[in-house]
Amino acid sequence: MTTSSVTTGLSTSSLPARSDGRINWVDTAKGICIILVVMMHTTLGLEAASGQQGWMHSVVAFSKPFRMPDFFVISGLFLAATIDRPWRHYLDRKVVHFFYFYILWVIIQFAFKAPFMIKDGASLDAVMRTYAFTFVQPFGTLWFIYMLPVFFVVTKLANRHKWTLFAVAIALQIAPINTSSLYSGAETALGVIGTDGYFVLIDEFASFFVYFLAGYLFAPKVFALANWVQENALSAVAILGVWFAINLTVVWLSVDGWPIISLILGAMGAVAIITFASLVARFSLIAPLTHAGANSIVIYLAFFLPMVIMRLFMLKFTPWIDPGTMALIGLAVAVVTPLIGYWAIRKIGIGYFLFERPNWAVLKGTPWKRPGSTKAVLHPAE
Repeated sequence: MTTSSVTTGLSTSSLPARSDGRINWVDTAKGICIILVVMMHTTLGLEAASGQQGWMHSVVAFSKPFRMPDFFVISGLFLAATIDRPWRHYLDRKVVHFFYFYILWVIIQFAFKAPFMIKDGASLDAVMRTYAFTFVQPFGTLWFIYMLPVFFVVTKLANRHKWTLFAVAIALQIAPINTSSLYSGAETALGVIGTDGYFVLIDEFASFFVYFLAGYLFAPKVFALANWVQENALSAVAILGVWFAINLTVVWLSVDGWPIISLILGAMGAVAIITFASLVARFSLIAPLTHAGANSIVIYLAFFLPMVIMRLFMLKFTPWIDPGTMALIGLAVAVVTPLIGYWAIRKIGIGYFLFERPNWAVLKGTPWKRPGSTKAVLHPAE
C-alpha cells in the first residue's frame, strides 16, 4: 500500500496503488462491472438464440439493479481532476476520446451485422439508414461510451449548479420515462432497423445520470469508504451480507424496477461493489480481475465478436451442454479473447488504433498529444 494523491480536488489518501499510479480497488471494481455487463449480454443472447433459460439467468437478474449504476459511479470518480480545464482540453479527453472509439467500433460491428440484416430481408437502403441512425441512436452494446460524453458535457455546463443538477438527476431517475412509443414511430417513419425499442439517449440518461454525478460529487467519501473498508474488514463483510440479502429479496419479489426502489438499490449496489473491491483488491488471486478492470475498454469494445462466435459454435456442436454452463463458457471466452488480442497487438505493434486513440485523433493544442510523435498514443477510456 502506498500513499498517493488520488486526484485534484480529492484528499490525499492511503490507497493500494501500483507503480503506474492506478488504484487497485478502482480497477477491481471496474473488472467486476465489465464482467457483469458481458455476462448479461452473453446470457440473454444465448437464451434468446436457444429459447431456454439457464441458471445464469438468476445471476444476471441479481446483478441488474447495480450492474450499470456502479459502472457510472466509477466513471465519475475522477472528474474533479479535469472538469475545470479549458473546454478544448476537456472536449478532447471527454468527448473526442470516446466518440473516436464509438465511431470506429460502430463501423466494425456494422460490418459484421449488415450482411445478416440483408440476409433477413432488409433492403440495402434500410441498412444504410440504420447505419446513419447509429449517430443518433447508440448501436448495440456501444451505448455506454456514447452516453459518457453526454454526461461529461452536461456536467461541465451545469457545474456551477451541480447540486441543483443532482436534484434534477434524482427526479429523472425516479420519473417513469419511457420513449418506446416515440421510438417505434420514428423507426417506422425513418425506415430503420432497430432493436432497442426506445431512445437510448433519453431513457438511459434519465436512468443513470444520477449515478455518474454521485461518483463526481461524492468521490472524497467514496475514497474514504475504501480506506475504512481496508481497516474494518469484518464490519465490511457484515455490511455486504446485509446488502446481499436485501438485493436478493427485492429481486426475488420482482420490485427492483419500481421507482425509488431502483434508485436505492442502485446506490446500495454501487457501495457494495466498491466495498467488495476494496476488500479483495490486495490479494494476488484477484490480479486477473484487476487486470480486466484496467483494460475494461478493450473488453467492452471487442467482446461482442467472440461472444457471438462462441454462441454459434456451442449451439451447433455442443447442444447437450445446459444453457447456464454455455453462458458461463461464453462469458469466459468473451472476456479473455479481447485481452489476448490486445496483448498480441502490443507484441507485434500493429492494430493499436483499435484500442488506443492515435495522435491524428487528438485535438491540436491539447496536452494529451506527444509533439512530433508518429506512434499511436494510449489514451485509455476511464
